[in-house]
Amino acid sequence: MTNSRLLRLWLALGSVLMILLLIVYWDNVGAAHFHLHTALSRPRPAEALPTAGQGAKELTSDVDEFLDKLLGSGTKQSDPSRKRTERPPVPAPSQPALGALEESVRGYDWSPHGTQHSGDQGLQQAARRSVLRDFCANSSLAFPTKERSFDDIPNYELSHLIVDDRHGVIYCYVPKVACTNWKRVMIVLSQSLSDRGAPYRDPLAIPREQVHNSSVHLTFNKFWRRYGKFSRRLMKAKLKKYTKFLFVREPFVRLISAFRSKFELENEEFYRKFAVPMLRLYANRTSPPASASQAFRAGLKVSFANFIQYLLDPLTEKLAPFNEHWRQVYRLCHPCQIDYDFVGKLETLDEDAAQLLRLLKVDTRLHFPPSYLNRTASSWEEHWFAQIPLAWRQQLYKLYEADFVLFGYPKPESLLRD
Repeated sequence: MTNSRLLRLWLALGSVLMILLLIVYWDNVGAAHFHLHTALSRPRPAEALPTAGQGAKELTSDVDEFLDKLLGSGTKQSDPSRKRTERPPVPAPSQPALGALEESVRGYDWSPHGTQHSGDQGLQQAARRSVLRDFCANSSLAFPTKERSFDDIPNYELSHLIVDDRHGVIYCYVPKVACTNWKRVMIVLSQSLSDRGAPYRDPLAIPREQVHNSSVHLTFNKFWRRYGKFSRRLMKAKLKKYTKFLFVREPFVRLISAFRSKFELENEEFYRKFAVPMLRLYANRTSPPASASQAFRAGLKVSFANFIQYLLDPLTEKLAPFNEHWRQVYRLCHPCQIDYDFVGKLETLDEDAAQLLRLLKVDTRLHFPPSYLNRTASSWEEHWFAQIPLAWRQQLYKLYEADFVLFGYPKPESLLRD
């Protein structure tokens, strides 16, 4: 009798487990906007990119084995006889003046001062990744969060990892590093041919408002809501199999670009949230104007020195983490916990973008939007930091030192000495 009860109990538990696994499977394969990549759709570049899972042990637990098989399984093929309806023309929304300005304001005249273009881009990529790996393993470089594992990263810190399951791609976006256009590319890649009509084919046709709508992108931090306790294992399975990339920029130049687009323009959100406290704390303005438009009409703006004071103030991050536009890349993308397959740089954006799209085998389907001719250039650092005290510059370097070192940017010696 006891054996019979135990058998029935095990059968019941097994049925429950099978139902849970079927739910996870259906959610992945059947979801309209979450297509798993197949052996045919997964990019197999001629110059094979090394991935984080090469040579690693196979997942051993039953759940991990299931997820591994699931990621390699095929998806439903669309019926070729099914008539595709073209996307109806959508009237372009009247883009706010601020959005248009942020798209066009990129600093001063760009020229590749000191930029070396490698004749062999494969060697260039290998060198960038080698520098990153070496300093992540080198005890001489210490910075917060370096030693933690991927499992230690809170879900809310994974919001910058955008996943494209159709092509097996993960992109970590860094604000002020061409992220608007890379997000556009990710939308073009990941969108499905559904009842809503044909997808966007030109990245620039995607409105800016849609590009920065967080609901448009599947990011790692959304996995918990979808997969619960299976989410972290699914993330690691994707990190093992997918091609992972990010684009970076000289850290001080990125700060100048962030300041110019968020505080030199009438950005109401950034004015209320950041400029007003800066004016009170560092410009002795006890009652700043209520709006950015009023402040600009009165000739009252946050100075670059105020911005640097804000970044160096120990109280700043006690109230809230850095905004993503000036948060360090190592905190956004976790390069010591995630083995990136491709490290692009804004300084070599055009050639890096073309190389990456070739490696992903999508270069015949789309092109990266043409870059702006004027970007905030490294040659202007001397001008921007001329009125910043030496002690502040040295503190600022320590704050962003990990980004300089990990991504191979030389220490700005001329800014850090008398």
